[in-house]
Amino acid sequence: MESKILAGLKFDPGILIIGMLVLMLLMLIYIFQLHKKQNQLDKKYRAFMRGGRGAKSLDEALENKLASLNNIEDVNNSLNERLLRLEKSSGRSYQKIGIVKYDAFKEMGGKLSFAYAMLNYRNDGFIINSIYSKEGCYSYIKEIIKGESYLPLGDEEEEALNMAMQYGMGNE
Repeated sequence: MESKILAGLKFDPGILIIGMLVLMLLMLIYIFQLHKKQNQLDKKYRAFMRGGRGAKSLDEALENKLASLNNIEDVNNSLNERLLRLEKSSGRSYQKIGIVKYDAFKEMGGKLSFAYAMLNYRNDGFIINSIYSKEGCYSYIKEIIKGESYLPLGDEEEEALNMAMQYGMGNE
């Protein structure tokens, strides 16, 4: 049986058939290698999924990570609660101070008198003014609300108040 297609070729059809066989053999070798690699990946995947060689399975690893995340979330909530309590208590604490020592009377030396301002973060607090003289020591206290006093302040008291507001927490 003679083929018109093969007869029309300008080269020997046997070469074409041998070339096709070589190509098919190369393809079979390539398919075999791919199959081998796929089996190796499949073995690794199965070992990973069931936790072979002392390793944890994917389910166990995910459960442990979720438990760890829940623990972190609990710790975070606890820290947030503590932070809120600290913020509330810091509103009542005095964080800013200013002190000015001075001589209340010219005949007295050593700067034994002082004006001492204590303020919280809202600039609420008080000023203590202690005046030392030969007859004794007298102390006065003045309330400060939002950085201002409803009673007149002396020069030293004003300076101590400004110092506390200027050099308080966060302004250093």
